[in-house]
Amino acid sequence: MKDLNYQLMRLCRENRDGSYSTQATRRRILDLIANQLHELGYRRMQAKSLKPKHVDALVSHWKDQGIGVGTFKNRLSALRWWAKKVGKADMIPGDNSAFDIGNRSYVSQTSKAQYLDEKTLASVSDPYVRLSLRLQADLGLRREESIKFSPNYAIQDDHIKLKCSWTKGGRARTVPIRTARQRRLLEEVRKLARGGALIPPRSNYEKQLHRYERQVRDAGLKNPHGLRHAYAQRRYEDVTGWKAPVVGGPASKSRGSEQRALDKGARETISRELGHGRQSVSGAYLRR
Repeated sequence: MKDLNYQLMRLCRENRDGSYSTQATRRRILDLIANQLHELGYRRMQAKSLKPKHVDALVSHWKDQGIGVGTFKNRLSALRWWAKKVGKADMIPGDNSAFDIGNRSYVSQTSKAQYLDEKTLASVSDPYVRLSLRLQADLGLRREESIKFSPNYAIQDDHIKLKCSWTKGGRARTVPIRTARQRRLLEEVRKLARGGALIPPRSNYEKQLHRYERQVRDAGLKNPHGLRHAYAQRRYEDVTGWKAPVVGGPASKSRGSEQRALDKGARETISRELGHGRQSVSGAYLRR
């Protein structure tokens, strides 16, 4: 391990800001950044030797790679965290417009939905991970929510409730239980969890997150977040009676007044169930 990679890893261990998921993402990004700086010719760097020239080199490199705006912003956020921890918070502009990377689009042009099949599930050996993936697919949960899911707390008569400590942004929410399939899944979760969360005994969230990532990668499931996209598209069709625009349903300009009202209601429902504060984010799952 190169010196910079080691020092950034130690910096992360000594400064556990944010949720475990946020910490894990930050570690991965900083490890990538350290490797990229090495490839760009900045050898023997120390964590405290971060300078504007390193930031400029990374930004230029990422623009050449053509990475998405969301990915770009996540990497800048990790860079700012690094700079702050070594006493150089003012070195990187706080406004992303300084880097001319544009605005993130919340309207998807192509479907990012992923689906679980028996072959994929069979290749996941950990039963806790298998059930976490199924919660993502059948109830639209995020990864962290599906791992921390505690059935004794969450499962109610006709809905599940998610604690603010499980959710992104600390927004507690409920998701309706609508189908027999969902009820069967929740019973399986209850039996395996035995009063706890979907984390094996004598383990913890961080260890289970690493196990989840490894097993998902080995199973060839490249984008498990796409399971939420599939959930959103199914719910849209349930509510409206037609497919989402991103998978061939009618676009906004071709809808009549009744269809527009149904579309608006469906997007509000889906945004609420997925835990998004803004209805506009539904465009990332459904398109307009």
